[in-house]
Amino acid sequence: MEISVFGLGYVGAVSAGVLAKEGHQVIGVDPNATKVSLINAGNTPIIEKVIGEIIAHAVASGRLRATADVADAIANSELSLVCVGTPSQLNGSLDLKYVRRVCEEIGAALRAKNDFHVVVVRSTILPGTMTDVVIPALEDSSGKRAGVEFGVCNNPEFLREGTAVYDFYHPPKTVIGESDRHSGDIVAQLYRGLDAPLLRTDVATAEMVKYTDNVWHALKVGFANEIGNICKAVGIDGHRVMEIFCQDTKLNISSYYLKPGFAFGGSCLPKDVRALTYKARSVDLDTPILNAIIPSNERQVEKGIKMITSYGKKKVGILGFAFKAGTDDLRESPLVEVIERLIGKGYDLKLYDRNVSLAALTGANRHFILNHIPHISRLMVSSMEEVLAFAEVLVIGNATEEFKNIPAQVKPDQVIVDFVRISSSSSQPGRYEGICW
Repeated sequence: MEISVFGLGYVGAVSAGVLAKEGHQVIGVDPNATKVSLINAGNTPIIEKVIGEIIAHAVASGRLRATADVADAIANSELSLVCVGTPSQLNGSLDLKYVRRVCEEIGAALRAKNDFHVVVVRSTILPGTMTDVVIPALEDSSGKRAGVEFGVCNNPEFLREGTAVYDFYHPPKTVIGESDRHSGDIVAQLYRGLDAPLLRTDVATAEMVKYTDNVWHALKVGFANEIGNICKAVGIDGHRVMEIFCQDTKLNISSYYLKPGFAFGGSCLPKDVRALTYKARSVDLDTPILNAIIPSNERQVEKGIKMITSYGKKKVGILGFAFKAGTDDLRESPLVEVIERLIGKGYDLKLYDRNVSLAALTGANRHFILNHIPHISRLMVSSMEEVLAFAEVLVIGNATEEFKNIPAQVKPDQVIVDFVRISSSSSQPGRYEGICW
């Protein structure tokens, strides 16, 4: 393919060099004359393992050159990678002036081009930037329509400094957010042969994936450091603790617990978070990440309550209020907190949970139900149908199998607040609302 790479910093130089190595014809574009001269002389403008040799060979073979002339680059390429910087401003927001400027320049060059051209943003940008900044700048400057007369994609990079060339060939995933299928097909050709999942989606999801990855990595570093600080304070080898922790790829290093939804509860997580943060305080340690877990969980309970009450309807049916489907455990169930708060606000409730109903008769939680929450036990009914016939607002509180078809059973005047994403196909604006989707 014929490719132009805008921005010859870290990501741009690596992308240009590796793509040229793979046989593509690549033009690097940068307003910095020094970077342009370095590339054209076969030298690297960055310090990164093996990229110097790659660039030298690519230039010598005639597959890589650099220029400051945007019109030249666009005229002689079919696909452009935007790899310019998006630095932080003092208030934490992104400075998008480089992205906006390069899109305006590309758009102006596209005005004179008849062939279909794809603009691919590799720069790290927040959700909404493609639709609010990139596409308007390209359309206004070119006089053409995105997705029709030219293509637009977001293709976040996952390159680590020091191992960027290796990461290019061995990415954890390749994500393409596409404005149209044809543009996505063209971008996907760049990654043929790579042993990694190719994930195609909309542009906003692709933008958000990059931030989710990086913030998760930052959170892991902070979490490991706080655990290590507690370990050191009590005379334990923190490295050994985390080595054992990381051996668990079923729950710890996995997708488990990483689905957006309602608050956690039960007999273990709340109690153990409180105990560990208390221990940290007792040895004079500040653990802001660990300390934030319980307050964050409480915010999710508050969000659920606000969603339920926002409809202005007083008859609420709760389907599933044990803290987890398939259990009868109500200890520190966040749904119990929601129920008690709604009772206090004067709402009329009916509750159904088959496992809790059985527990009230014979289970281990009978004493807890009848003695600690008798006001809740009196609102329990014996069938899901009774709740469906009664409620104006239906709350799906856990992922019990019998609730799967609830979205198809509601009446036109009922609304659903779903805390667990009981059905991924539910889409009823104004009548169905997921807590995180």
